[in-house]
Amino acid sequence: MKAAGARPARVQVTVDVVIFTIRDGALNLLLVRRGIEPFRGRWAMPGGFILEGESLEQAALRELREETGVAEVYIEQLYTFGDPGRDPRGRIITVAYYALIAMDRALVRAGTDAAEARWWPVAELPKRLAFDHARIIEHAVERLRAKIEYTTVGFQLLPQEFSLSELQDVYEAIAGRPLDKRNFRRRIELLDVLVPLERWRRGGASRPARLYRFRAGSF
Repeated sequence: MKAAGARPARVQVTVDVVIFTIRDGALNLLLVRRGIEPFRGRWAMPGGFILEGESLEQAALRELREETGVAEVYIEQLYTFGDPGRDPRGRIITVAYYALIAMDRALVRAGTDAAEARWWPVAELPKRLAFDHARIIEHAVERLRAKIEYTTVGFQLLPQEFSLSELQDVYEAIAGRPLDKRNFRRRIELLDVLVPLERWRRGGASRPARLYRFRAGSF
């Protein structure tokens, strides 16, 4: 029931994207330095207002492409954030997404209203982000860590060919802790989603590591 004297809010809708990759063995996310007000000069997630005729996901992918040059990513809706004071421009609700991109495709560039774009380790983010983006990022990291326990979503962060050690490195980077090698490999074997290749990764003095790819339709 509407409170006496209350007027319907004039609401606008934005989308924001938390995009993850793995760099130097750590979970990273992409931030842009805002080139316009509000919060000019602060770091923020890629995002912006939806356009007429766009779906929410289309808007999220467009903003990601325009502000960072990143395209063709796995993307999933995260949550809707609508606290009345979250945006100084007015009553603005944002629909947040999280996206995953393999490390070999994680090249970025700044564009449109972004002055700079770069990857940040999740453990080393700037202290003061724009809007309520620190809260959104915290929510996204929690969701990703939860999903690797019961889905194959983490596979999206790997190149087409990889070793089992590289696969475990990705899962450890997401989890933020080491995993028991024997238990991890048993778990992956039970999923039956890997195809062994007749190729090996050679590096340094260690034994060559066999390469794998994902079975078609496994995620």
